[in-house]
Amino acid sequence: MKTLIFIAITLFSGAIAGTLLGLINQVVVEPLIDKAIAIQTQRAIDAGENIDPVQQLHYRMWQKGGEVVASAIYGISLSALFGIVFVYSRNSLPGSNNKKKAMVLTGIMFVALFLIPTLKYPANPPAVGSPDTIYYRESLYVGFIAISGFSSLALALLYTKKLAKNINRPSKSKENIAIPVLLYLVIMGSAYLLFPPNPDKITISMDLIMTFRVAGAFSIGIFWASMGITLGSFWDKLKPHETSKIASV
Repeated sequence: MKTLIFIAITLFSGAIAGTLLGLINQVVVEPLIDKAIAIQTQRAIDAGENIDPVQQLHYRMWQKGGEVVASAIYGISLSALFGIVFVYSRNSLPGSNNKKKAMVLTGIMFVALFLIPTLKYPANPPAVGSPDTIYYRESLYVGFIAISGFSSLALALLYTKKLAKNINRPSKSKENIAIPVLLYLVIMGSAYLLFPPNPDKITISMDLIMTFRVAGAFSIGIFWASMGITLGSFWDKLKPHETSKIASV
């Protein structure tokens, strides 16, 4: 393994994907957050609260200005995890080249770390929900992601182990993948029923909420896809998995 090349392309792919995520959010997500904040602000003013619109505007400008940098850091952190998983699972992933293999893995991680948790705890704009329950809501969401992520990892290792045992028995391939998928569905179905619902009621337009959720899913989907394409393309070109051969004299 060419360690430095592996680290470079892994972190670079995360930085590219994260930066793209931040730029897309500026266009498709932030305007929806502004609308939600405006609704909540107007309600607070109608209730007699003292709101400083200039201070709020400056705070939102600061948030938007730092979002691209924060998204790049977010991308780098996730790409480190993605790169490690890719190294250990590359030979077991379907695909004729590393770009296709990386795209398969990003699809799996998108489902396990975003889509499945979102079915239980769909995203809402930051202005929606009580500030008193924010830590409780975050702990539920992070806990659900942890169960999904670690379950996926454990079952992937099980699949890889079974695949290695039956490498000369192609007829067993469907059976190999069916067992981990079924176990994952059982685990996450149980978690879905056992985890409590979101404690906050939605008090703004569901049209705005659903548009926000679709926009968020779109940007996260682009994030994972771009990470897989970037890392896989550089992997095919630079081949960090190949060890250098020392010519004999």
